[in-house]
Amino acid sequence: MTYTIVETTKPLTLIGGGEATVDDVASALALAPICVAADSGAHLALEAGIDVAAVIGDMDSISDRARARIAAERFHHIAEQDSTDFDKALRHVSAPLVVAVGFCGGQIDHALAALHTIIRRADRHIVLLGATDIVFLCPPAFNVPTPAGTRVSLFPMGPVRGRSKGLFWPIDGIDFAPGLQAGTSNRTTGPFSIETDAPVMLCIMPRAFLQPVVQALLGLSATKRWPALAVPHRDPPQS
Repeated sequence: MTYTIVETTKPLTLIGGGEATVDDVASALALAPICVAADSGAHLALEAGIDVAAVIGDMDSISDRARARIAAERFHHIAEQDSTDFDKALRHVSAPLVVAVGFCGGQIDHALAALHTIIRRADRHIVLLGATDIVFLCPPAFNVPTPAGTRVSLFPMGPVRGRSKGLFWPIDGIDFAPGLQAGTSNRTTGPFSIETDAPVMLCIMPRAFLQPVVQALLGLSATKRWPALAVPHRDPPQS
């Protein structure tokens, strides 16, 4: 059974060890003020002058220098190798929303693993913050206030259908599936809304819309969340 390391009623910033900047961290913290690092994400947290609530992961890439600068009790070693540090951190924090920094830049395999993780954790509101874009899983129904001409890309990680309002190319009646049909570079005609029938549709938007997307997701009721797809890990209790 998984135990909770950090619990908060506020949105949480999770910093990973991929390509990211101090400015990225600042953008995330402005909306998600509680900070946790996943393994070597602690390096960027220290560079940004952030006092992290916890460092979670298998600790295979964090430096001795970083270890010396963070209180020992804030390190939480999760030894299993069946999941990424991103997933390890997510399943040990409880927050209404997570803004994840340092997970979608750098190595392509790491970025794909991060996308895989937000599908596995479909019951969580998670927004990946990249250098130019944000990525999040479409909840069952949501709407975002956007000006006309805003880029909205929809990428299916499995078979899914949906409905939309406010998109130049409506998605109604389209069978989306990997390798068959995606919705790259659609654009809005104004504020838009999307409904989907499966927890597998990723939405990609310009980074400038981080705040309205976070607000839109936080404004959803508990009934407008997907169930978790991941099988719960049986983590050993902390020693």
